[in-house]
Amino acid sequence: MRAFVALGSNLADPRAQVLRAFDALACLPGTTLAARSRLYRSAPWGNTAQPEFVNAVAELDTALEPRELLDGLLAIERAMGRERNGERWGPRVLDLDLLLHEGRVLHEPGLTLPHPHLHQRAFVLLPLNDIAPDLNVPDRGRVRELLGRVDVGGCLAMD
Repeated sequence: MRAFVALGSNLADPRAQVLRAFDALACLPGTTLAARSRLYRSAPWGNTAQPEFVNAVAELDTALEPRELLDGLLAIERAMGRERNGERWGPRVLDLDLLLHEGRVLHEPGLTLPHPHLHQRAFVLLPLNDIAPDLNVPDRGRVRELLGRVDVGGCLAMD
């Protein structure tokens, strides 16, 4: 099954954190890293009084079901030093968000697919467009079309 994961960090050498997270994703059971986007530097979203983020997107081929994959993402975050303290959109060592999983639409406690803010965030759409511009986001449209509807100012490719 094909899944897409957003990666972000703005603490403790964010570029290195994101690169380490790509490696960790490839080590999840039954999972391979099929593609990775370029890295992007972006302004913080929500709580703007914090350092800039480094963002990217990974495409995974995985045998994991959505909840299993989400559990794996949370385990990677914890292993890399992420502490969830209830603060939304605050600074973090690593943030891994499950964006899409094989075109499924899910609304479960703690898991909504597609990710509910995917279509609003340039820092997700730009890297997703790098690897899957024609990908259809259920009930939203193709990635390249969604990207055309958001302000990409403040998001710059790093590599």
